[in-house]
Amino acid sequence: MAAVQSPAHDPAQLRREIDALGPWFHNLHLPGGVQTLPDSFIGGDFPGFKWREIAPHVPQDLSGWRVLDVGCNAGYYSFELARRGAQVTAIDVDAHYLKQARWAAGVLGLDHRIDFHHMGVYEVARLPGTWDLVWFMGVYYHLRYPLLALDLLARRTRRLMMFQTLTMPGEEVHPDTSDRPLDQREAFLAPGWPKMAFVEHSFAGDPSNWWVANHAGCEAMLRAAGLRILGRPAGEIYLCEPDPAPRARDWASDLLVGSALEAVREVAQPQPPR
Repeated sequence: MAAVQSPAHDPAQLRREIDALGPWFHNLHLPGGVQTLPDSFIGGDFPGFKWREIAPHVPQDLSGWRVLDVGCNAGYYSFELARRGAQVTAIDVDAHYLKQARWAAGVLGLDHRIDFHHMGVYEVARLPGTWDLVWFMGVYYHLRYPLLALDLLARRTRRLMMFQTLTMPGEEVHPDTSDRPLDQREAFLAPGWPKMAFVEHSFAGDPSNWWVANHAGCEAMLRAAGLRILGRPAGEIYLCEPDPAPRARDWASDLLVGSALEAVREVAQPQPPR
């Protein structure tokens, strides 16, 4: 006898709800083989193909772990981490994606493991406590103030951070980035010197792209934020842990972080017409 399909998981009904919640960016795999976006412009099953590269580098058992998913979108990574036993705090600035994520969490039966919040990364400074794993992927290059966000999140990372950002081509790392006299600036142009390219208008048709770092720049910024790089699970992705060694330049006191956060809030407010 064929299994009776639950009305909540009826493929036709799921498809109608998926279409009503579109457009989608994450391809979620739902009951009955239904998918939200099986042919992503990024390349098929996204972010599934990324997760399959990263998954072996994440503990299989996350029971008792608190996870922060920054820029959760429709929740793909939050769901995978919750399936491993984590309690997830998932945040995003886009109410549309959060609506998708909350709906999908209910369909997948994971809503008891995930708390969704409509908020930006800088507002993490207002949240209490720390997280065992901070999932910081696909967000950094969209931030006007990226180092502030990285410092805030590094200070809230108890065990691991999974970091990803858009990068320039090249794997070079300059062998010596130590102090130099004021009149010796040529090294800044050398391959492998830590760099960030600023996007004034838009990149790939997306005006929310602001910065594109090189590989050396990613490594240097992670170190400067107080993180130690453990590995690179895939291209543009860095697995990190807090580094107990003191940073060369430790600026991030509570006072400075708080002041910077208030400054970000002020500049982000809509300006009245003149």
